[in-house]
This record gives sequence, structure tokens and C-alpha cells, in this order.
Amino acid sequence: MKLFSAILDDVEMEQLETLSEKEGCIEEKALWWKTVVQAHFSRDKFDLWKEVFYTLYKKNKAGIAWLPSPEDIENSNLAWLIEESGSKDYKELFSWAASFRGLYWEKAVKRIGIACKEPYLSILDTSHGVEEAIWMEGALINIADSCFLADKEKIAIVEGCEDHSHIKKVTYEQLDLYSNRIANGLVEKGYKRGDRFVLYLPFSIDAVATYLGLVKAGMISVSVADSFSPTELAKRVEMTGTKAIITVNRYTYGGKTLHIYDKVKEANCAPAILINADREDELRAGDLQLEHLLSANVTCSEKCDPYDITNILFSSGTTKEPKSIPWTHTTPVKCAADGHFHLNIKETDVVTWTTGMGWMMAPWLIYAGLINKATIALFTGSAVTDQFGKFAEQAGITIMGTIPSVVRGWIKNDFITRFNWKVRLYASTGEPSNTDDYLYLMGMSDFKAPIIEYCGGTEIGGSYITGTVCEPVSPSTFTTPALGLNFYLLNEHKQPAKAHETGEVFLVPPSIGLSQTLLNKNHHEEYFKGMPAGPGGEVLRKHGDAFEVIQEGPYTFYKSVGRTDDAMNLGGIKISAVEIEETLNKHPQVLETAAVSVAPATGGPERLVIFYTERNQTLDETQLKKNLQDLLTSQLNPLFRISQIIKVQTIPRTASNKIMRRELRKVLEEV
Repeated sequence: MKLFSAILDDVEMEQLETLSEKEGCIEEKALWWKTVVQAHFSRDKFDLWKEVFYTLYKKNKAGIAWLPSPEDIENSNLAWLIEESGSKDYKELFSWAASFRGLYWEKAVKRIGIACKEPYLSILDTSHGVEEAIWMEGALINIADSCFLADKEKIAIVEGCEDHSHIKKVTYEQLDLYSNRIANGLVEKGYKRGDRFVLYLPFSIDAVATYLGLVKAGMISVSVADSFSPTELAKRVEMTGTKAIITVNRYTYGGKTLHIYDKVKEANCAPAILINADREDELRAGDLQLEHLLSANVTCSEKCDPYDITNILFSSGTTKEPKSIPWTHTTPVKCAADGHFHLNIKETDVVTWTTGMGWMMAPWLIYAGLINKATIALFTGSAVTDQFGKFAEQAGITIMGTIPSVVRGWIKNDFITRFNWKVRLYASTGEPSNTDDYLYLMGMSDFKAPIIEYCGGTEIGGSYITGTVCEPVSPSTFTTPALGLNFYLLNEHKQPAKAHETGEVFLVPPSIGLSQTLLNKNHHEEYFKGMPAGPGGEVLRKHGDAFEVIQEGPYTFYKSVGRTDDAMNLGGIKISAVEIEETLNKHPQVLETAAVSVAPATGGPERLVIFYTERNQTLDETQLKKNLQDLLTSQLNPLFRISQIIKVQTIPRTASNKIMRRELRKVLEEV
């Protein structure tokens, strides 16, 4: 205990020693931690405080690093819903919301202020079964209308970038007018309602205005990350029948210039509309500058059915072709409600997420931020640079959404002592985190800001498992299914997983946000075929994630342990193992490959391991790994990094020729 004398007094060290030897006592330990941290915490001694945390909770499976005060609960957005539903606390509220789905979503729609051109006749109709649930039946709507209900002079977006320190701002009124000019300009150019446009560009004011302009015009955004190769861009253009690609010439990321328009030209699959082109004479024949499309007409909002498609996104499947997932005018209700109740977004907040325009968290942030009348903060460039750290200070970000890979960059660059952010709440999604890293993240706000883990999917429109500001926070764990739906964790015997068991996630529909169709696959076969019934006879929906159940006194926590199918999560990007293998099998000296994602024992982002059989027995393994990495970088995505390659005599397969990835993971345990 002498190790802690620099930060604790004698009485506190005696209390720590006594508490650390006790089994359980999670609430008493959490209260001691909160009291002592508030009295003494200093960021320059973070490593000592981390050791205090682990010492305190050494006889617990999970340790509480943030405990809500009565004021935190009373001032939360959830407090309104707890009172409105007649519940006494969050636990009772969740049971109510899970049992009365339609009533929960009706209250959520009214609370966040969803604007309808014609009101719905019923919020939910399940007469055709939960697979075919009908939400907001009879309504006419344009969800973009709900994004502009804040005071018109309020700042809607603040934007920074790596190239300079200047911060750009637009008001709600300016953003509204800009998006209307884009919408009308496209119509005047001859594009029609239902036309599809790939957005292949960084997350910026221009990107948000373009996205909302397409929604207003009844057109459709196709989200493609600009990190994807020209080959993958062309594949998605072909899959969706895209009319044009809206893009940029170039931008700076991590000190490097990314030439995005050059990749569009290499893909050569559709005309381009460029934002801020350098020179018009550099454009291909048929390509246009967005500024030349802008209309003088500054009003636009098409009447739409709630189920009209607004956005097509992609997610991994178990085959080489990604799932093509449509978002409708109802999906953003899920984004905004989750933001309001689980992330506690208020009108006074400045909210960001370290994501790109090609991923679901970009439209999620647009809707969760603007419908909740907050300010969105966007940064063009790498979020691990000093420029981002300064931007977060200058923009006054209060809710910081991120992914674990970015947090590791902040740790490497010593952000905890170099920047003084005003963050009151962190949120994390995209990939599993680990306790070490997320204790550091909480330390960046002196342990005053909780971390709300947020896990879901493109086909959910938000999360199915998350946390709240009304519950304790144990770093890298979740505390609750998202409001408005539910799930079961079933073990290998298809029984509910008990404390300290691992189970596979099966969702209990219906919920606003849950996909009901896929554009390139059979939705029923993908999510419902062959699923067991729930313990109460419920229809269950497959998801594919696995979690461990952790019980600590009165609290239940959930810890992510990865995927149960052939999908993997690399750097926050879900990708099919089959898609990776198809790419790597092109190497002339490799017979066959098998891609496996492995979660580190301490938790955190998955590592990509490649098993291979060889044609040429004189292969140099170091060179082969480099060659395989080059293939992934050039033909799929440079963000996919191979951690290890392992030579095997044969790739184990089932009788139906499916790769047995569990057997390969056992090999890793033996290496």
C-alpha cells in the first residue's frame, strides 16, 4: 500500500486495504472510490489511480468507476420518462418499455418532437406478426423536417480540420437553406425522387447539407466510406444503381493527403459531383461542381411514406457480398430517442462522434444531434492528432462519442495531461473496449464523466445494448438493453445465460429502427430462419454478438466477447471473413486462406489472424505477410491490418464445406 502514499492519506489507505479484501461489497467500494477520487484525483498521477482501482476491486469481476448522484438522475432526460410511465426507477422503466413497445415509442416520438405532415393512425400494428410490424401507419413525413425545429439562430454545426485552426460554424437556418438549395438544384438538373447518390466524402458541413438535401428531395444517399478502394466503391455503385457519386477532390488525414476524386476516377463507374473542386478544367467530362448545381429556390420538403428509403448502408454478412440495408424515415426516430434517453443529449450540448460519413454513426449523429436541437461538432482529419485535441477544446464538446482504437491513439499521444476538454459524457461504439483504456478515458474528465457503451448495428438504427446516466458505470461493460426493445442471451443449450456465463444475442422484436427488408438478400433467411423461440415463446431475431453476464451484488453488467458467426469487427468496421479470404486467395503463392478475428484476453479491438496453406514451400513468411497486407490495402480497405499469419497443412471444414473457425481459434490458444 505504500505505493499509494503519494495520492492517499493513511486513513484512506487503511480503508482501501480493508475494502479490497472483502468479497462483493460493490456499492460500498464504489462510494469509497467516488469520494476519494473527487477529493484528490490528478491526471499526472493517473497510473497510480489506475492501480488503486484494480486494488480496490481485486475480488470483483467488475469495478464501478462512476456512480450517479441523485442530482444526475433527477436532471436526466430519463427522469421525465420514469415519471411519465409511472415507474419508480430505471429498472422498472425498462420493464415497462419492453412490455409496452407501442406506448414507449409513442411517448418517445412526442418527447423528441418528430414532425409529421399528416399524423399517423397508429404508432404500431403487429397484426401481421412482429417481422412485419407497421410503424406510424398512415403518416406522411419527411424526417429532415424534424432536424430544423431548433431556434434558427442556434449553431447547428461547428467544423474543424487538420489543415488549419479556424473553426467554421453554421446556424440551423443556414444549414436548412443550404440543404434546400442542394435538393432543388438536383431536381432542376433532372434528377428524380428515388434516385440514388453515393456519398464518398469526409464528414463535414457540406456532407450533412448534402445528406439532408437528398432526404428533403425524396432521393437516397448511399453511404460508402472513402477509405474503401476503387474496386469496392464500384461494387457498391453497381449494387445500388447509383446515379452519381458526390465526393471531394482531396483532404488531409493524419498528415497525409488523401486523393478521393482520383479513386472515383479510377473506379470509373458513375459521374461525379464534386464539392469544392480545385479547378473545373480538371474534371472528367460529365462531372460537375456542386456549387454550380445550387438552386435559388430555398424551400424543399417532399411528402413521404414513413417506409420510403432515405439511405442505403452496408454491413457484413456471412458471404462475400455485404448486406445492403435501407434506412427509412422511421429509422432516425431510433437514433434520436437513443441519443435523448441513453446518451442524455440536451439542447445545450455540443456532440461529436469520431466517425466517417460512410458509417452508420454519421447519419446517427446527424439525427441524434439535430432532432434533439443540440450542436454537432465535426472534424475533417484524424481524431488522434493534436489538431483534434485542440478542436475539442475550442468547440466546447460536451458529449464525446468515439471508438476504442481512437482512445488508444489518445493514450499514445498523452492527451490526458495535454488537453482540458469540457466533456460531461463519453460514448463508445464500433468495437469492444478494454478496462485499462477506458479508465484512462474517464480520467481525461477527472472521473466526472461516465462512459456509455453503445452497441448495435446498421440494421438496428442504433443500439440494442447500452447504458444510462441513471446506473453505475463499470468501464468496458454495458448495463441494459436499449429502451423500446429487448434481447435474450442464450447459451449453447439455447437457455438464458446465467451469471458469469456467455451467451449469444437474440433480439426480441419489434422496435422502430429494426430493418424489415434487405435490398440484396432475403431478410427472413438472414435474421429469422431457424431461430429458436424465446423463453416466453417470443419470436427471436438473430444478431450474432456474444456477451458474458457479470453479476455484482444488485448490478448486472454485460461484457462483449466478440462475434459468433463469420462476420468480424476490424477497427470499428464490420466485414465478412469470406470477403477477406476472397481477396487474399488471389495471391499466386497461396492455395487457401482462412480469416479469424481474435479478441485479446484483456479485451479491446479484435485482431485479424490469417491461416494459410501454400503452393510454394519456399515462401518467406515476413514477405508473404507484407504481400497479403498490400492486397487487403489496395483491394479492400487500408484500415484492415493483419496481426499474424499462420501456416497450416489444411483448413478445417465441415461436411458442408464451411470453415471451422472455432477449431482455428483453438490452434491460436496452443501457439
